[in-house]
Amino acid sequence: MRLRKRLASIGLNALAWLLSLVVLIPFVVIVLNSFKSDAEAKVLKLTLPEKFIFENYKIVYEQGHLGGSFFNSLLHSGASSLLLVFVVAFSAFTLSRNHSRLSKFLYFFLILGITLPLNYIPLMEVMKSMGMINSHVGMILLYTAMGIPISLFITYAFVSNIPKELDEAAIMDGCNGIKLFLQIIVPLLTSVLVTVFVLNFLSVWNEFTAPLYMLNTVEMWPMTLAVYNFFGQFSAQWNLVSADIVLTSLPVLIVFLIGQKYIVGGLTSGAVKG
Repeated sequence: MRLRKRLASIGLNALAWLLSLVVLIPFVVIVLNSFKSDAEAKVLKLTLPEKFIFENYKIVYEQGHLGGSFFNSLLHSGASSLLLVFVVAFSAFTLSRNHSRLSKFLYFFLILGITLPLNYIPLMEVMKSMGMINSHVGMILLYTAMGIPISLFITYAFVSNIPKELDEAAIMDGCNGIKLFLQIIVPLLTSVLVTVFVLNFLSVWNEFTAPLYMLNTVEMWPMTLAVYNFFGQFSAQWNLVSADIVLTSLPVLIVFLIGQKYIVGGLTSGAVKG
């Protein structure tokens, strides 16, 4: 039995490594191409460059206006994620604790957005009528609204599992609604709120279609659109495109790793308290 379990474990690990290569190999190709010359990078092969050209990253930063693009991406991702966490935490707590028909209708109406496709043509007209085209405020509010359905669905399920006896005990101790939420409920929601923040941050940072429709000037572009600076009418500088992709991916990877640490820590501490 021990031998079977060991062989099964080895087999599953080998399968996991093989599946990981599907993701890792293309990323390694991109990283290697970012150090190659233009002629070498056009081949898109998994080979070491003849000479590592670190100058590609300097060119990408200067010609691609990555300083401004990084600020735009960070502003849109960070602000919309923080606003989303605030909105979703309050709404999930309110809707889960209120069992009226109106609350149930609002909850199902909001999470219906998970299944509905986003139509950018009427959305552009709405944004234009509100004066939010080509503005940071417009993009932040748009990303926040786009993240509400799935984030509310996740948070609502988490809040519903918190015993109502905690609410009753806190109220008997003199807590009002705001104090109850901030001092009792929010600490218990740390892991799920960090999860919501990380998921929305990654989604907004990688978003391509929304800024393409809503932002008209290069100065407003996020990093996902900055790659257009290295595409010509008939050709592309793949070494610079690869360097741009690497620089765009690094902040996402850092946020994911930091968020994962807090999520695991929150779940572990919650299990210990339980």
